[in-house]
Amino acid sequence: MPARTGAQYLEGLRAHPRDVWLGGRRLEDVTAHPAFRRPIARLARLYDLQHDPAHAGTLTCVDETGDRTGTAFLIPRTYDDLVARHRAFRVWAEDTFGLMGRSPDFLNCTLAAFADAADVFARGGQRYADHIRRYYEYVRAHDLLLTHALIPPQNDRSRTSGDQQAPFLHMGIVRETSDGPVLRGARMLATLGPIADEVLVYSLPGLRPGEEAHAIVFALPIDTPGLRQICRPPYDRGDLDPAEHPLASHFEECDSLIVFDDVLVPWERVFLYRDVDLCNALYPDSNLRQYTGHQTAVRGLVKLEFAVGVLMQIAQAVKTDVHLHVQDLLGECVNDIEIVKSCIARSEFEYETTPRGTVRPAFEPLITLRTWLPRVYPRIIEILQIVGAGGLLMVPSAADFDSPIAEDVRKYYQGAAAPALARTRLYKLAWDLAGDAFGMRQLQYERYYNGDPVRTTAGHYQSYDKSTCLDLAQRALQLFDAPAVTGD
Repeated sequence: MPARTGAQYLEGLRAHPRDVWLGGRRLEDVTAHPAFRRPIARLARLYDLQHDPAHAGTLTCVDETGDRTGTAFLIPRTYDDLVARHRAFRVWAEDTFGLMGRSPDFLNCTLAAFADAADVFARGGQRYADHIRRYYEYVRAHDLLLTHALIPPQNDRSRTSGDQQAPFLHMGIVRETSDGPVLRGARMLATLGPIADEVLVYSLPGLRPGEEAHAIVFALPIDTPGLRQICRPPYDRGDLDPAEHPLASHFEECDSLIVFDDVLVPWERVFLYRDVDLCNALYPDSNLRQYTGHQTAVRGLVKLEFAVGVLMQIAQAVKTDVHLHVQDLLGECVNDIEIVKSCIARSEFEYETTPRGTVRPAFEPLITLRTWLPRVYPRIIEILQIVGAGGLLMVPSAADFDSPIAEDVRKYYQGAAAPALARTRLYKLAWDLAGDAFGMRQLQYERYYNGDPVRTTAGHYQSYDKSTCLDLAQRALQLFDAPAVTGD
């Protein structure tokens, strides 16, 4: 089966009813619920782009079976493959303005990384390596949309998974059967979970000896019996007016808590089992960070460019861009964009080659972006709030332009370089991005989608090759004992 269409994605959702709860009610059909219609339509559009003649050659490639499948599934073997993946990431990111942080290509990259590193899974037994490779091929062949759930719910953060006040607050293995392990507990944060096809579950490093019951990596269809999702309240329930909320009405990403109510995982869907050391080593040793970091960096770049574009137009609309302090703020944002571009380009050009003959983007520039973007995006939003100032709070409604007070609205809401309607639309766009609930979810998402930025940055320092910096400092210290250099 080649890369699927939007209609095939919708058909898959309807064919697999799932246990999804929203606002205290179980949904019979997520495709029919107003809160999910727009996100589903946006995702369907991404799949349709794979068949658009203008983008098909970028978004898809021919795999070893002869099928044309998604480029994000490609396990790169050359620099050109990395560039091809970059271009594919860019197409989907531009179509969503970088606002869909978990577009399907993200977890496609995850599976590509795991399949490339099947030998890491083999440390727990060859069958697990075979399972992950076959699962990658299955998802690629059917072009499925995956969600993932990496972290336990925030219960008692002072305790580990195996030491919570109640057993299985954090998902774990209850018992083992001949058909597979049975799981109980919960995981979060499953972005797009209610409208995904499958869920992939693995852990970030941090398990301790004795917590083998929590050391498991697996995947399941989203309609598996016992698997339940509890959704956060959506920012758009299908009732937002695009004229008032142009972003929130198009790019809502539903998030859920996934509850495992004694869920059976078939052995062929288990990729790592009761191995704490391997569970902790999987994330770095599989080089997952380089695969997903490449996609998130490209998406993050597009999102920065979009936010800065809105900021520039806000400044131009009322001509605050003539002032030096505003130009300084805009220049700071431009610098941020160029730094991100440079890190991405360096990661591709200085690619690493594996013993398997595959390649991956260089680690250092991508881990730098992993710690940089969660700080840069909030700063750009802050600058947008500063430059927009009180104007972000004082915008008329769309209905005012077709009312008895329309003349006043057109007169008093005009900008120095924009008529009132254009200026109002621009400021509503900015408020959706930098002020309203949708924008605040975007802000919080960018802060933490890659984990704790403080812990990540500290970890980068700990693992960084410090030799060049320390050697230079040591050479300078030797000047105290060196003979003075005198001139005639």
